[in-house]
Amino acid sequence: MSIKDKVIEIVAEQAVLEPGDVALDNTLEDLGIDSLGLVESIFAIEEEFDIQVPFNANEPKASDFDITSVQSIIAGIEKLISEQKS
Repeated sequence: MSIKDKVIEIVAEQAVLEPGDVALDNTLEDLGIDSLGLVESIFAIEEEFDIQVPFNANEPKASDFDITSVQSIIAGIEKLISEQKS
């Protein structure tokens, strides 16, 4: 399963939606994910990909990890995985 597919699966689970209902340009707010759901999503992502999401990811101006959309979350995960392999 690709990073994209797994992230969509995690986000869909938190939003109580089917993965097919999650679009790359959706924000977590669009999907009905609140702050608790965000935290649970981040924990699930960290566990699934064995990465550490920056603690300030919910502050776009203070973090390199952007959580404004599903696509930006995927890009952030890909970047963290790439940096981890270096």
